[in-house]
Formats: sequence, C-alpha cells, structure tokens
Amino acid sequence: MEALGWIEILGRMILRFAPVWAGLALILSLGWRARARLGPAGRLFGSWAGLAGLTLVLFWVLTALFADLIATHDPLAQLSGLKNAAPGSPAPGSSYPVYLLGGDSLARDCFSRMVVGARRVLAIAPAATLCALAVGMLLGLPAGFVGGRLDAALSFLANLVLAFPVILLFYLLVTPEIRQTALPRIIAAVLFLMPLLFLVLLWHSRFRTRAGPWALGLAAILGPGLWIWAGLALDADPSGLWRLEPGLLTVFVAVVFVNAPTAFRIVRGLALDLRHRDYVAAARTRGEGPWFIMLWEILPNARGPLIVDACLRVGYTTILLGTLGFFGLGVSPESPDWGSTINDGRRFLAIYPHAAVVPALALLSLVLGLNLLADALRTVARDD
Repeated sequence: MEALGWIEILGRMILRFAPVWAGLALILSLGWRARARLGPAGRLFGSWAGLAGLTLVLFWVLTALFADLIATHDPLAQLSGLKNAAPGSPAPGSSYPVYLLGGDSLARDCFSRMVVGARRVLAIAPAATLCALAVGMLLGLPAGFVGGRLDAALSFLANLVLAFPVILLFYLLVTPEIRQTALPRIIAAVLFLMPLLFLVLLWHSRFRTRAGPWALGLAAILGPGLWIWAGLALDADPSGLWRLEPGLLTVFVAVVFVNAPTAFRIVRGLALDLRHRDYVAAARTRGEGPWFIMLWEILPNARGPLIVDACLRVGYTTILLGTLGFFGLGVSPESPDWGSTINDGRRFLAIYPHAAVVPALALLSLVLGLNLLADALRTVARDD
C-alpha cells in the first residue's frame, strides 16, 4: 500500500470526525432556532466572533466525548517501522491501515494522540476553572462585602500567592519531592471542599426558613458531594468511580491553587462595587442575612464579568497545562496530552515537524475559540 496524498488524508480525517460534525449541526441548529428564547446567550449567534468561538470550542468538546470513535489507533501503541513516519504512511496489520498524520519518535499515531489528548485537556481545564472560581467567590464575596480586617487578611494571602512567578510555583508544586509527600492531598482536600461549601451556603441562605426544602436540598448536596470529595481528594472512594491518579491530582491542584487568587481579586472587586447598590440596601431592609445578600443579590449581578473571566481562564488554564506537559511535569511521560506531545516532537522539528505541529495547532485552535467566545460574551454583557 502506498502513502496517501494530502487530499485523501483530509478526506479520511473528515470522515473520522463524522460524530463531531453531526453533534455540531444538531447543537448549532437548535441554538439558532432557540436564539430568541436564550436571552443574552442567544445574541452569540448574531456575532461572527461568538459563532466562530462557540463552534471551535464545541468541536473540541465533542472530539473529547467521541474520542474513542474518532481515534484510529491506541494512542500508546507503537508499531514497528513507523518511527517518525510521514503523514499518510501505511500501517499494515493494525486496527486502521494508515497513520493519518504520521508517527512520532516512538512510532505512535499522531492523529490518535491529538484526538485523545483533547479529552485530557478538557477533563482538567474547565473543572479546575470552576473549582478556582468557587474558591474565589467563597472568599472574595465576604472580603469585598464585609471589608475591614477580613478583607486585609484574605487580600494579603492572595497577594502572597500571586507574588510567586507562575512557572516557578508550578515547579514547586509538581516536582517529585513534593508529590511524594502528603501536601498535595492536604491542599486538594481543602480546595475540593470549597465548591461543596459554596453549594451548601447557597442553598442554606435561600431556604434556611423552610425546614423541608432546606433538609432535602442539603442531603442532596452533601450526600454525593462528600462521596465525590472523598474520592477525588483523599482517594477514599471504594467503588473507584471518583478517582484521580496522583500525577493528574497534582496538576489539578496546582492549576486551582494558581488560579484561585486571581479569581478572588476579581470577585472581591465586583463585591466592592456592588455592595452599595439599591438592591443590596433593599435586602438589608428586608432583614436578609449577609450570605443571602452576597449569593443571591450581588453574585447574580456580577455574573457577566465572571462568565467572561471563566472563558478566558479556561484558555489560560489550557496553556498552563500545555506548559506543564511541555516541561514533563505532573502527568505521566507517555500521556497523550498536547503539551507532552509537543515536547516529544520538538527534538525533530526541523526534520519531522508533524509530530509537534499537530498538537500545537490543536492547542492553538482551542485557545483561539475560547478567546473569541470570551470577547463575544464581553460584548453581550456590556450591551445587556
């Protein structure tokens, strides 16, 4: 069998992504039809930047979901004779007869590693961003609303973390010497508890005067929440359903730890600006408690900037994950994440560029989509 040309390679790649095209067509068509009922979010379909960003982000989300159907080979499998193979090289005797985007320095399929790598990135970046935002809201709201010594103490701690260079802080958190200690588990236990505490306060402040819904809601939050927390943070889930491998846990903790102070400062600034608004004064007149005012009066009115920041932060986190993988920190060396793959391919960049260029373009397109989406959301929030 001869090597394929680029037109045939592109044709086969388009066919492999058939589940993604079907998912994109369904989601975008439903969104377009319902745009009038989606409120501000529906205005994304009237902006080329918003539509392009949404399409790029959805493409990679769907790729991560359907990675097992799209990938042509096991991303860790090595085939003899395909070391640094050119795109379109035959792969006789394997599950798919061709290495669509060539092989890397260990004779692994670049196309499959790119596809499966999307799952690794999108499993960490959004979850770490949401966890960091939960920490930022839980600490930033009282700092901005109450002020005084509480604000001074929390701001000092945030500035203390921000004073460290990001890459140096990552090196300190993910080095083997730190990973072998109990420190990552301790930090994970504290950080993962924050989203659970945030949900408890959110429900309690709303339904504290209604015993039935209050008890039912807290049980629904604490039951699964403590199970997930014990599994992810303490590796104490006997079913093994909620578990992070040690390397992945350390990367997750490092990303949340670095992003939380910045999220804190943004939420604090918004709370400082909104605490003197009329609706806050009206809530105080009704006798509402501080947490109700912060979570149900201030936070909903700060959602626009926070949503925009979340999109930008996911992109920033994606770059950080790529940086960690590029330096060989955190995840296992054979991991198909994009940063590690770029690092593996850079040694032969001048001779065999495909091994590094393919994951680099994937990383670029995802971050570009997130930035375009954030810009469109910023415009929608400003006009709303």
